[in-house]
Amino acid sequence: MNQTSTPPSSAPGEPLISVRGVNKYFGDFHALKDIDLDIHRGEVVALIGASGSGKSTLCRCLNRLETITSGQITIDGEPLPEEGKELTRLRADVGMVFQSFNLFPHLKALDNVTLGPRKVRGVPKAEADAQALELLDRVGLKDKANSLPTALSGGQQQRVAIARALAMKPKAMLFDEPTSALDPEVINEVLDVMTELAKQGMTMLVVTHEMGFARHVCDRVVYMDHGEIVEQGEPEAFFTDPQSDRAKAFLSKILPH
Repeated sequence: MNQTSTPPSSAPGEPLISVRGVNKYFGDFHALKDIDLDIHRGEVVALIGASGSGKSTLCRCLNRLETITSGQITIDGEPLPEEGKELTRLRADVGMVFQSFNLFPHLKALDNVTLGPRKVRGVPKAEADAQALELLDRVGLKDKANSLPTALSGGQQQRVAIARALAMKPKAMLFDEPTSALDPEVINEVLDVMTELAKQGMTMLVVTHEMGFARHVCDRVVYMDHGEIVEQGEPEAFFTDPQSDRAKAFLSKILPH
């Protein structure tokens, strides 16, 4: 396997998320092949590659929405639990934003954001409501607090979903193609919120097709193909001088000539 690696110089110490020798099979299909990856505190990592390369599967394995076949994942030094309360606690520490917004359709935006803190963390309603209003304000939607998801645009729903994940005060955020279901005119609404999170030091893994975001906001780009990490490095170096033939072929198809 042709794997080149340039770890970020600004990321000393223990990684917040560590993946070692992870394999994932769906039946006979080998979806993830011996994945090794570290994500350090405050680092923003873009996970890119063609559809079907294993990006979303890896992302979903990091909070055990998918179980791994072999290997080990640790979050903040703790092995990923298999089930039960420990897994619930860990999922609260690792926020997840999906391609589809997954909001509860019968709950107002405010209640979508407060549900996790109240049910999982035991936060009193008044405190949860106040925090949720702050988070909705942070994503530019304080005026939509009492709106149902059906009254919101796709971009607004995704921003509520980001606020909902932030309400759990996670140590890291996972974004699984958060803009791919959105109309082009609202994609930047979501990317702007994610850019602000990056500036504020949130640890983020972002599965994305938005190469501008990967290039200009992220600290590192990880390129996957056929279930392997083929190449990774600083964005400018990766986009201007990819080292592997597979990365060169991928970029030639997606970047303007």
